[in-house]
Amino acid sequence: MNLDPFDHALLDAIQRDATTSQQDLGERVNLSSAAVNRRLKKLNTEGVVLGTVARVDPAALGYTLTVITEVEVENERLDLLDAMKRLFLACPQVQQCYYVAGECDFVLIMLVKHMEQYTQLTRELFFESNNVKRFKTLVSMSNIKSDLYVPIS
Repeated sequence: MNLDPFDHALLDAIQRDATTSQQDLGERVNLSSAAVNRRLKKLNTEGVVLGTVARVDPAALGYTLTVITEVEVENERLDLLDAMKRLFLACPQVQQCYYVAGECDFVLIMLVKHMEQYTQLTRELFFESNNVKRFKTLVSMSNIKSDLYVPIS
């Protein structure tokens, strides 16, 4: 999909606050509400906008630890990698999962309530898997930036 300056402005605005009314968006980007509506529908249909969500403070729900885990697999057979991807996808504490090149194979960003919960997750996700060679854990001391904003250039 070719994005024009109006699309860029709309994407910037809704990333910052998806609750902004179409009328206010139209005023901000110099389009009618109907034009904004058509463009937003097309951005959703074309898969440019993947969803609209609310950002929730993890600490408000008791998630006090952010853990980054590097996982090295034993075997890179596709069926085994796919099984691991499914396992990571199904785990609600895994906020982000990246299949990467380099010293490890996966990088996971997880939210946990306490170390005991992370210890239990390591058993379920890593020790019970027959395909984890090793994993390395980094515990965030302070979350400086946690954002999914995509720069509009």
